Amino acid sequence: MPTTATAEVVPETLAAHLTRWAGAWPPAEPLHVVANPRAAQPRWDGAQAPAVGVMTETGWAVLGVDPTAAARVAEFAAVKGDVDAVLGALPDLLGLPGTGGRGSFRWTTDPAPFEDAGIWLPREDPRVPPWLRPFNDDVLVVLDGDTYVAGVGIKKHDEFGHEISVGTQEEARGRGLARRLVSQAARRILDEGRVPTYLHAPDNVASARVAQACGFADRGWSVLGFFPAR
Repeated sequence: MPTTATAEVVPETLAAHLTRWAGAWPPAEPLHVVANPRAAQPRWDGAQAPAVGVMTETGWAVLGVDPTAAARVAEFAAVKGDVDAVLGALPDLLGLPGTGGRGSFRWTTDPAPFEDAGIWLPREDPRVPPWLRPFNDDVLVVLDGDTYVAGVGIKKHDEFGHEISVGTQEEARGRGLARRLVSQAARRILDEGRVPTYLHAPDNVASARVAQACGFADRGWSVLGFFPAR
């Protein structure tokens, strides 16, 4: 059985980000449930994320929860001792409709040196598509004339960690634009003194390939979360 949170020493910037985003870092026990005041506050897009956590390759995890439900979640976790059981019970424990789940959590301090592909625009620019407008920073886009082709949005979670999301128009896929954009965005985030993170669903093979190619190695880490019903 693992006896430590992670087998590697993480960068100080990443540790600072996880301390704020998940509520604590590193995990003090295999399943460390903490009351995280940030979970009761609007996140980067104005919505609430009542439960967010990270699990490392050793299976140790921090799960930060809205303080109003943290005691219930911690008590359940102490009995079950299993991350997936806790995730499955989150709708009842939080008293909210939705689902708990996990995805891949990646980060890098050494992005791939692909050639820049895009330009940075204010998200209010009329050439920016609707899916990029909710992000809370400038957006990185590839344009064909004034027509959007591909882009990256940045989720500024806190002053230490910024998450990258990428999308490419179907007709422009296969040209390597996503890899170039993600690498370009990651370099800017690092130049600003933050750590770039990249999250994706476990079955999103295309996104995993982009992340791997850009230097976001698969360390076996998972993001844990609750997704409210729409």
